[in-house]
Amino acid sequence: MRIDLTPYRRSTIGFDRLFDLLETNARSSGPENYPPFNLERLGDDRYRITLAVAGFGRDEIEITAQQNLLLVVGRKDEKQPGAQFLHVGIANRSFERRFEIADFVFVEDARLVDGLLVIDLVREVPEAMKPKTITIKTGAPLTAVEAPKADTETAQAA
Repeated sequence: MRIDLTPYRRSTIGFDRLFDLLETNARSSGPENYPPFNLERLGDDRYRITLAVAGFGRDEIEITAQQNLLLVVGRKDEKQPGAQFLHVGIANRSFERRFEIADFVFVEDARLVDGLLVIDLVREVPEAMKPKTITIKTGAPLTAVEAPKADTETAQAA
């Protein structure tokens, strides 16, 4: 299914990244469900991603945080010399999982515990970007900027 966002692109300003994200997700071939994961909201500006990565060690997982993208890659050597499995039920194939993250969201911590990779995220909005309350003053209304008197007298004399 193709989504056409052209009418919305013409009438909005500054939402290009959102539209690109929607179009990219619509074009993806199908949902990848390995490894399974949970997304949690821990507070107003705190989030947690938990991935089930049983069988992976710390040295086999790489987490890369870029602007607006968190990439988790697991590299597993498919060949285990001398292993003779009668049944393989634990998936241990390599994976790449991408998470689009908002502006000012940073990885605070990442831990591998009991086969779960837990990534804690925090949103830290810079002070200059936070909303601020503007005080309303009372008194005489503002007037247009007037030219200094010396310039006005020179113009009348000419």
